[in-house]
Amino acid sequence: MAIRVEPMRLEDLEEVIQIEEVSFPTPWSRESFRYELLENQRAIYLAAKNDYGRVAGYVGMWVVFDEGHITNLATHPVYRRQGVGRALLERLFEVARENGVKYLTLEVRRSNLNAQELYQKLGFVHMGVRRKYYLDNNEDAFIMWKGPI
Repeated sequence: MAIRVEPMRLEDLEEVIQIEEVSFPTPWSRESFRYELLENQRAIYLAAKNDYGRVAGYVGMWVVFDEGHITNLATHPVYRRQGVGRALLERLFEVARENGVKYLTLEVRRSNLNAQELYQKLGFVHMGVRRKYYLDNNEDAFIMWKGPI
């Protein structure tokens, strides 16, 4: 399966929302993504697309000075564990460097071992814990950092 990673567009939102809803207990709304794409000048969002142009996954980042905060990353269940998340992050690293980002950070659920494994393989390290970060179940989040990228 060939995957290409490109800037997310408004036309991608229907599929992005579907992935968001099957991936997270408290999914972002369509309005949140629209705001990110149209109004948030610090936001960069990428979509991974399959051979047929369907969205297989997406990633978002906010750029603040020389830091990038990864806001979300999700892969459609059909495409999980096939390198989509890695492809999205590797392209995000390139885009981040092009935008002067030197360090990246993210939060990940304590229970999301698959995501933590991917992040560690790509050079992220655990730097702290946000207690009861996730409002749906009060689960802790690990804070992870990468850099310089």
